[in-house]
Amino acid sequence: MKPKPVLNIPNQLKKGKTMDAQVKKFMDYVVAKNPSERAFHQAVQEVAETIIPFLEENPKYKAAKVFERMIEPERVVIFRIPWVDDKGEFQVNRGFRIEMNSAIGPYKGGMRFHPTVDLGVLKFLAFEQVFKNSLTSLPLGGGKGGSDFDPKGKSDNEVMRFCQSLMTELTRHIGPDTDVPAGDIGVGGREIGYMFGQYKRIKNEFTGVFTGKGLEYGGSLIRPQATGYGTVYFAQEMLATINEEIRGKTVSISGSGNVAQYATEKVIEFGGKVVTLSDSNGYIYDQDGIDTEKLEYVMNLKNVKRGRIREYADHFGCKYVEGVSRPWMEKCDIALPCATENEVNEEEAKELVKNGCICVSEGANMPSTPEAVEVFLDNKILYGPGKAANAGGVATSGLEMSQNSLRLSWTREEVDQRLHNIMINIHKTCVEHGKEGDFINYVKGSNIGGFVKVADAMMAQGAV
Repeated sequence: MKPKPVLNIPNQLKKGKTMDAQVKKFMDYVVAKNPSERAFHQAVQEVAETIIPFLEENPKYKAAKVFERMIEPERVVIFRIPWVDDKGEFQVNRGFRIEMNSAIGPYKGGMRFHPTVDLGVLKFLAFEQVFKNSLTSLPLGGGKGGSDFDPKGKSDNEVMRFCQSLMTELTRHIGPDTDVPAGDIGVGGREIGYMFGQYKRIKNEFTGVFTGKGLEYGGSLIRPQATGYGTVYFAQEMLATINEEIRGKTVSISGSGNVAQYATEKVIEFGGKVVTLSDSNGYIYDQDGIDTEKLEYVMNLKNVKRGRIREYADHFGCKYVEGVSRPWMEKCDIALPCATENEVNEEEAKELVKNGCICVSEGANMPSTPEAVEVFLDNKILYGPGKAANAGGVATSGLEMSQNSLRLSWTREEVDQRLHNIMINIHKTCVEHGKEGDFINYVKGSNIGGFVKVADAMMAQGAV
């Protein structure tokens, strides 16, 4: 007997709030087909709440069941990854690649190495990636992959052996015109280098099958900075709609990895003051602001020493909150969540609004819970969801793919200008589809803007 579907993730139902009957019916269908994949349920519902009303106004998409097809991956690959640690002991992890949608281009999306990786998390990320990649206007489909492997505490040799074992299997499923992975949480330049090297070794060809590569072997300038830079560019565009700017504003950022570091760098360049950074152990609050010299310390701490953010507080003598990785109770004008999903809850969103926050631009994927998003929209603050605000990373990956295909390299200034223009155009798309009187609903704008291009391509290609 089939178990009755339970809506675990759509928390609006838990609080007794009504959900449109059609959205509820659709979510019952999604949950029944994808049980226990809570992150995926949340991602689909967030999109369904704006797309299903749009389908009623555009019945051609409804008749073709485009949205039902869009939530179903074209292909899911799951495989084991055996490897040997430095003690000579066998270890085994699970690997995944979700090839979600290739209607507008080859699958494109990162690889995540983290103990929390499972099918539901990667399906959520792949689903978001479809919309994000569409918004860039580049010919990129959506995909995502990774493993429950934890690179923390592992030696370089252990990481290499793991990456080589993973790529021995994954190689047969990817290619420059099929599926082009990149980095994500737990996957930086070191991991990409090992994976690309193994792909090249097996296939005996040098192609642009990975993005985020080192400059020495086909990488693009600005690619490491792109997600953080793009998040700040998007925030600047949102602020311009109310005649504001980043200059002179206090900015709270979560995380201290790649995205957070370069978001901080761009905020400093734009004249803002970043006061927080965090990691899984806690957060720092530096009321004097993180300047260029302090940011260099953070980059060395995290990228070279692989230390903890509390060392920043010890070194510079600022506030450190142990055991709390979310800095949203601190006062700020702009919040940039750059760590991980669901890191801003309803209470924290209310506190941000209460403390005068006027703009939230998401550097991470789905970092705000549904209740938090509702708080932002109800209070009509500028809220840029991740699929729009952090699309700069994959946009620059697309630019790296172009450079690889052309066998040339663009200058830093050329890539940065292209990135900036892409973020400006993403913002314009969100405004076009999300304007509601004097208010711009960026959730609605990014969902519909990302949907239309993919949906039209799917309809043109028939039942495939």
